[in-house]
Amino acid sequence: MSQPSLAPFVLKRQWLTRWMKPLANWYANASGYRKLGLRADDLIPEENDTVMLAIKRLPPKEAYDRVFRMRRAFQLSLSHQLLPKEEHTKPEEDVPYLTPLIEEIEAELKEREDLEAMVITKPTTQKKHGPKMYH
Repeated sequence: MSQPSLAPFVLKRQWLTRWMKPLANWYANASGYRKLGLRADDLIPEENDTVMLAIKRLPPKEAYDRVFRMRRAFQLSLSHQLLPKEEHTKPEEDVPYLTPLIEEIEAELKEREDLEAMVITKPTTQKKHGPKMYH
């Protein structure tokens, strides 16, 4: 699920962050999902087992809100309409809610895989014989 990201690299460099922030905001607005009332994490495909498990782990209110946003966006798409400007998702509301759960599940799966791949070997003890006598 996770793909390489340049975000940590960009965020460490203040000048690059200042340069990229307007471009990122422009791209998010141009993509149009906010005009349908969606958040960025609503666009994550559900075809992955990890994503499905993350959706199951959502708190009930967040899961309900997600379904509501998806259904409303589907209805708007079918009717070729957009939400009124005051109902668009604002940038400060567009925070990740599913991505942290996905990252947590991926870490759990990696840990489980590492534990299952672990090979435990029994330490061999060398038998100590008394001192050898040479005659």
